[in-house]
Amino acid sequence: MIDIHTHILPGLDDGARDYYDSIEMAVMAYESGTTEIVATPHCNIPGVYGNYFGEEFVDIFQRTCEVFVREQIPVHLMPGMEVFATIDLPQLLTEGKVMPINQTRYVLIEFDFGEDPDFADAILKQVADIHAWPVVAHVERYEFVQDDPQIIYRWLTRGYAIQVNKGSFLGRFGRRAERTAYRLLNHNLISAIASDAHSPQQRTTYMADAYESLAGDYPKAYLDALFTKNPANICRGRKIIRFRKIPFRGGEYR
Repeated sequence: MIDIHTHILPGLDDGARDYYDSIEMAVMAYESGTTEIVATPHCNIPGVYGNYFGEEFVDIFQRTCEVFVREQIPVHLMPGMEVFATIDLPQLLTEGKVMPINQTRYVLIEFDFGEDPDFADAILKQVADIHAWPVVAHVERYEFVQDDPQIIYRWLTRGYAIQVNKGSFLGRFGRRAERTAYRLLNHNLISAIASDAHSPQQRTTYMADAYESLAGDYPKAYLDALFTKNPANICRGRKIIRFRKIPFRGGEYR
């Protein structure tokens, strides 16, 4: 498996506290079948985290890679960021202040959980207009998606990639997030499932629990696309596999 959303770099945000946490998270990922991880620290959260691309990011990323090699952890670490959407996001991208996923055109973007869907629509369009490819993080946790998951159908039609957290399928973000995650999965509206891991204790890098919980009800080829093939395509800057989208009927998601 390939995990495109983790907070595994130490000391940059609310994820790994130190290199010991990073090591534990990497070992846990490998033991669950993950061979490649994208490090995506929070970026551009006003008043909380700046974490723009620069010497600090490069230094911590390189040191973490060196630690993994020294500890003989067979996990390939790739750079990225989870950038919080603000009105100046397109400018930040054009100025090179945001690291896309593994230096491709794919950019992992998050919104406030109570965001206005019209603002989200507008920002994603502006990002696409500058020829970046949005990957929308943990969509099932946004209130406007929980209220109207049909918006994900429209986003996929516009070419955006959709990421869902593995923990949502296990009920770790509440009933509404779990229900929304399954509705999106059942309607072929997910591009990739990722851990959004923050520590070795909670919200971990262990991906096998979610895969195994879904394996009894969904085809292996479908799950492999979400856990491995599409994440690989994203990390390599290739077009993702797209499924036949099933639109919601009126009132179905209420």
